[in-house]
Formats: sequence, C-alpha cells, structure tokens
Amino acid sequence: MSNKDKAMNGGKWITVATVISTIFQFGQMAILARLLDPTDFGIVSISNLVIGFFTIFSSLGFSNSIIYKQESDRRVLSTLYFLNLLVGALIFVAVYLSTPFIVSFYKEPKLAGVVHLSSYYFLIVYFGQLYLFLLQKELKFRSVAIIDIAGTVIGSIATVLLAYNGYHELSLIIGSLINQTVKTIFQVIFGLPYFLPTLALDLRNIGEHLRFGLYNLGDGLLGFAQSNADNIFIGGMLGVKLLGYYTIAYQLSIFPITKLNPIILQVAYPILAKMKDSTAELKKSYLKILDFVSYCNMPLLAGLYITAESVVPLVYGPGWDKTIELIRPFVFVGWFTCLSHPLFTLAFTKGKPNLLFYLNLVTLVVKIPLVYYLGTYFGVMGIAAAFVLSTLFNLVANFGIVHYLIGDFFGAFLRNIAWPTAFCLIMVLVVFVYKQLVGYEGIVNTIAQVLLGGLTYGLLTLNYKLSFSELKTYRQSLLS
Repeated sequence: MSNKDKAMNGGKWITVATVISTIFQFGQMAILARLLDPTDFGIVSISNLVIGFFTIFSSLGFSNSIIYKQESDRRVLSTLYFLNLLVGALIFVAVYLSTPFIVSFYKEPKLAGVVHLSSYYFLIVYFGQLYLFLLQKELKFRSVAIIDIAGTVIGSIATVLLAYNGYHELSLIIGSLINQTVKTIFQVIFGLPYFLPTLALDLRNIGEHLRFGLYNLGDGLLGFAQSNADNIFIGGMLGVKLLGYYTIAYQLSIFPITKLNPIILQVAYPILAKMKDSTAELKKSYLKILDFVSYCNMPLLAGLYITAESVVPLVYGPGWDKTIELIRPFVFVGWFTCLSHPLFTLAFTKGKPNLLFYLNLVTLVVKIPLVYYLGTYFGVMGIAAAFVLSTLFNLVANFGIVHYLIGDFFGAFLRNIAWPTAFCLIMVLVVFVYKQLVGYEGIVNTIAQVLLGGLTYGLLTLNYKLSFSELKTYRQSLLS
C-alpha cells in the first residue's frame, strides 16, 4: 500500500473516530452546561491547568522521537516504557504535594479534592501510552480510532450520569479518569503484538531519544505558559466563575480545530517522517495540509462568528450570555492557531523540535506583558484581545520558520487561501442579511442560519474548488 493509500485509509478511520467523539463530547458539554454552574467549570479548568502542566513532563517527547527514528529495538522501547511509569509515579506525588499551594493561590477550597483526584491520571496513562505511539508509528489508525471511540463514549456517558446524580465538578474529573482507563486498556490490548516489555532500564541506550525530547520538553513548558497565561491570570485575579465563562467560550471557538486538525496531522506526521529527505515533497505536502485545513476550518469558525447569539443560548441554555462577546475574538485565535498547527509535523519531520522551543519562547515574551496590561485595564475582554494579538504574532513567526525549513511557500499559500476566504465572507454576508430580515432567536432561526451558511459555502466550493467527479473519486478511494 502506497503512502497516499495509507494516508487515505488512516484519514478515514480517524475521521470516523473524530465524528463519533465530537458528537458525544458536544452532547456532554451541552447537557453539563444545564446541570453545572460556571464556577464548576472554572474549578475544573484550573485542575486541567495543573494536570496539563505536569503532563508536559510525561513522555519527554518520546512519541515524536519514536516515530521520527522509526524505533523498534525492544530494549530501547522497554527502557522508555519503564521510565515513563517511573516519571508518572513521581508526577503523581508532585501533584499531591503541590495541592495546598494551588488552593492558596486561587483561594478556592474545592480545588483540593479536585486536584487530588485528578492526579490519579498519571498512575493510569503511562501503562498504555507507549503502545499508542507504536500504533501510530505502524500506521494502525483503525486501532487508534477504536481506542478513541471506546474511551470517549464510555467516559462521556459516565460524566453525564455523575453530574445528574449531584457530583458537580467531580463528575468531570471522574469521567475523564474513566475515559483514560478505558483507552489505556485498549492501547495495551492492541499494542501487545508490536511490543512486549522486557526487564530493561538502560539509560545509555536512549540517549538520542532523551536529547530529542529535551527540546520537546522545553517547547512544551513554554507552550503551556504562553497558551495558559490568560487562564492563570483570570483564575487568580478575576475569580473562578469568570474563568468558567471564559473557558466555555474558548472551548466552543476552538472546537472545530481540536476535532478536525488531528484527523489531518495525526495521519500526516508518520507519513511525512518517511519522506523527510525530500524538501520538495515536504513543501508540496505542507501546502496541501494548509489548503485542506483552510477549507475545513474557516467556514465553521466564520459560521460561529455570525451565529454566536443564536448558538450559545440554544446549546448551553440560559445563564451563559457572557460567553457570546468572548467567542468573536476567540474565532480569530482559532483561525491563527489552525494555520500554525502544520508546522509541528514539519519541524518533527525535519528533526528540528528546537525551533518550536524558540518559537514558544519568543511568543511567551510577547504574550505575558500583553495579558497583564490589557487584562489590568480592560478585564476579561482585554485578555481575549491579548490572546488574539499574541497568536497573530506566533503565526507570523511560524511562517518564518516554515520558510527556513522548506523554502518559499507564501505566494502559493496566499493563492490557495484566497478562495475559502472569499467564500466565508459571502457566507457571513448571506447569514447577516437573514438575521436582519427574519431574526436570529429560537431553534428554527438557528437551524435556518446554519443550513443557509453551509449551503452557500458548499455551493461556492463545488463551483470553484471541487467538482462532483473529484468528490466521487475521493469517496471511492476512501471506500477502497
């Protein structure tokens, strides 16, 4: 099977998993917004910050180094496996010991139980994590898809049942732990044919993996700081309830990116790693990825921008109006982030994770003063504006690194992106006219706006970008 066929087959399975996971997660969020208070989401958001920070230390970039080096040595993999288990146990202890300081900083007593419970994630995840890396390396995306579907479905159902029975913020944490436990079990089951650990802990054999991972670790730390400076500031200075509104707005705005982009990038990286010596092929593939994410993400983000007043009350119910004004700046954050994502696959393919480290370092230097200044004088909307500006800066620097890695690409990129941009502007105009003439409140108007916008963008795309014959060929390649 050729790399193209593997990409198509992998994309098919990851798409299936993403669609199912998206339905369950979106449904879970819509139900929980009616069962829980914004404060509950704020508390869990802080807990996720803590877990997200310690997760950076988890694999030291081993996932990327295993795929980049196409590692298959059993002793090396065993060393990495047991090292991950050891690191997981140490992180569990570190989270437990740091909890009093976290509670003191945020002045929220409920955080103690939430963070303590969340720390058990690190005693679960590393038993299966290396097997997931190997399944991705071997392009076993059908197995990866089944694992994701099983964990998401069972975890989402458990979360809703717990929330309905009065577990409040703990329902999100327990549901997440159930999700990860199910995934870990299936990762081990599917991964055992490719790797059975042997008793080996020889750090001399993993020197290159550790060197590769150090920049990845540094990049992760800086990326965490620059991505979450706004959440840290809001939670500490403005309170957990406002953080709950902010979190919901941000999650809704980046929802398309977190679901669609992994379909492309998860399949792309292992395949790009096999063509790392051909710059021309990498440039061609990079531009195709940018083109694809543009056509997939732009209409969703533009649609959310113009329909926010209708979507938020319908999906989340009453009491979430404050999220509407935050969604619009986050749409631009989502778009800039979407265009930045493909660099990660390119940098790891070229064996240059250090460039991501430097990118996040510079972005952090720019973002923190912006967040502090604009947040101090303009509150939560100022922080959102700071996020937009720093993300735009990151994108410009991102494209500079891409130029360094594969040469001139920007002219071709601008030509490619002109069409979806024009289609989105026309779509927004059509929906805006409908809102002015008919209205925007209620489920009927919301559905009408979504259908009208989708139909406008779809017809323009079919007329100027894709033909029905191309869609038929694409469909046949997926089914084959």
